[in-house]
Amino acid sequence: MPWVRFTADFDFKPKPSVTIAYRAGHVLNVTSDCAAKAIAAGKAVRMKKSGKSAEPVEVDDDDGRAA
Repeated sequence: MPWVRFTADFDFKPKPSVTIAYRAGHVLNVTSDCAAKAIAAGKAVRMKKSGKSAEPVEVDDDDGRAA
C-alpha cells in the first residue's frame, strides 16, 4: 500500500455505494487503486518512507527516488 500526499480534496469510490473523502494536505497510506486514481487525477503525489519510523518524503516520479 503506497503513501501519498493529497494536494487537493479527493473522493475515492471503492464500490458504487461507498465514498471515502480524502482532504488536501493529508499524508496517508492508501490502497494502490486509490493512489493510482488520485495521482492520475492530479490530486495526490507519491510519497516514500525509508524505514518503519521514518517520515514519508515525496518521490520523484521519473526515477522513483526521493525528491
